[in-house]
Amino acid sequence: MSAGPRARLTCAGGLGGGGCSRWTAAVDRRSPSPQFKFGLPRPRAIVRFLGLRDRGSSARGSGETEALAVHVAMSQDAGMDMAEVDMKEVELNELEPEKQPMNAAAPPSAASGGEKNGVVKVKVADDEADAAAAAAASKFTGLSKEELLKVAGSPAWVRTRWALLLLFWLGWLGMLAGAVVIIVQAPRCRELPVQRWWHQGALYRIGSLKAFQGQPENANGSLAGLKAHLDYLSTLKVKALVLGPIHQNLEDDLAKTNLLQIDPTFGSQEEFTQLLEAAKKKNIQIILDLTPNYRSQSSWFPPNQNEDVNGKMKEALSFWLKAGVSGVQVHNVQNLADASSFLPRWNNLTHSIDEDKVLIAGTGASNLSEILSLLNETDLLSSSYLEDFERRSSSGQELKELVSDYLSAAGGRWCSWTSSQVGHLASYVPARLLGLYHLLLFTLPGTPIFSYGDEIGLQVATLPGQPAEAPVMLWDEKTLGPSESVNLSMTVQGQNNDPTSLLALFRKLSDSRGKERSLLHGDLVVLPTQDDLFAYVRCWDQNERFVVVLNLGTMRQEAELMMPPVPSSQKLELPEKATLVLSTQGSHQEGSVLPLHKLPVAPGEGLLLRFSYVA
Repeated sequence: MSAGPRARLTCAGGLGGGGCSRWTAAVDRRSPSPQFKFGLPRPRAIVRFLGLRDRGSSARGSGETEALAVHVAMSQDAGMDMAEVDMKEVELNELEPEKQPMNAAAPPSAASGGEKNGVVKVKVADDEADAAAAAAASKFTGLSKEELLKVAGSPAWVRTRWALLLLFWLGWLGMLAGAVVIIVQAPRCRELPVQRWWHQGALYRIGSLKAFQGQPENANGSLAGLKAHLDYLSTLKVKALVLGPIHQNLEDDLAKTNLLQIDPTFGSQEEFTQLLEAAKKKNIQIILDLTPNYRSQSSWFPPNQNEDVNGKMKEALSFWLKAGVSGVQVHNVQNLADASSFLPRWNNLTHSIDEDKVLIAGTGASNLSEILSLLNETDLLSSSYLEDFERRSSSGQELKELVSDYLSAAGGRWCSWTSSQVGHLASYVPARLLGLYHLLLFTLPGTPIFSYGDEIGLQVATLPGQPAEAPVMLWDEKTLGPSESVNLSMTVQGQNNDPTSLLALFRKLSDSRGKERSLLHGDLVVLPTQDDLFAYVRCWDQNERFVVVLNLGTMRQEAELMMPPVPSSQKLELPEKATLVLSTQGSHQEGSVLPLHKLPVAPGEGLLLRFSYVA
């Protein structure tokens, strides 16, 4: 920093008892201010004395005294305006005993100039940079390193630091101990079972492509027509379509049966490939029915041709599975001689190509022992196990026994549930129980299998113009032609936007079946109920549980649900109330909370309720 000009005073008069009588001032300009430019007239110094300080005894002898507090103003010789520059104030509060004010001997009026003994104020002109630096230095910038170290080392702060450190580690150890206790005491999650895609949703059978398209008189383009309906099928949330048979077959003529070629009546190979690609984009699998002699009543050839049939089947399995189909079905295997020998070989071939491919066998048997003899031979077995019961419209207690016996005999093997091996649900079940049976098939352990049109209650030969074998899918009221009127509520168009329709119920159940773990692979616990009721709980580990209550009778019932004795490992308790997911008849509002000890159920109604797991 450059120093401002200093003023040196010299006593020009004699020193008397009252001090110096006359002073002269000289300005030292060895370090002139940067504001004095070269070539300007030498400035004149005007000094105003605010106080004096003797330089000491030697200074008094020589008559020189230094002015420690002066006000120096620089001006031009020509009497130009005074210009004050930035000033630095220094205040010295020193007072020595021998110091006396310069007007000590003067009368009191002489001291009226405001002089103070021993107090000196100096204002020294400086440049703008010095003033800015001084202003910055005057701001508080915190403690210095030495000051911080000094404070940090004080006993109070040392004790505080140790206390905080101790509290931190105690808190950390406490949280760690709490986490360990929670982990140790928390119930263990059950390991999820291995499930393939055909375990995770419903299968949808389309035995007649022409009938499903709604144009039975059209002999061509059925595969293309099926592709056009994929958007609708995706709204059903089904996992796969079971298609056909569609291969070339002359009844009872093995030589003219070609399992590798599509019958031109149903479409072309190119159309089938396009269907596979389009279905894959919709996340729908295609299962191809390869029942060899499907145009005959028995569906199979005589036993003496079994080895030839076996060779054709192996070749067809390899061809179609590699072509992109997700599985193969053969039905009416009760008519295949030595089926228990052929089915395992075909099943092994299917899995050797791809573990994620499925072989499905269908049998018309309803006898439990016959069904169990084939249950282990394929990935999935469809049967007519419930067909006789459906025709009789028996009680809830009989249905409970049928289901319990089947699951107990299966011994953990994966099952499927359908009204019959072929045919439509409405052909076996009264119309008032259609919704109830949809709820039953979707919520039992196993894979539900439906035929096309089951979602709208399609029936066989109930309308003029409907075939006796494969009813035409009722897409709208004009499906059967202008001469045949169809009630709009029986069609897809009429039910599509109706939240109370059978189609809406099918979609809700299919969606829940594919998402809820308790419905996917949960345990089934049958509840004791009145004769006309069948009730059970589906539960899996700590997931949400579901209660299903079915009233097969013709009278309103109040179900008094309670838990039967169950193994303690299941830890299943039935709450007093549960939330309604859906009603097949809409007698209760969805989302309402209903009491389980006195649950009203209308005749022919099915209820699905949910409740949360409680540890």
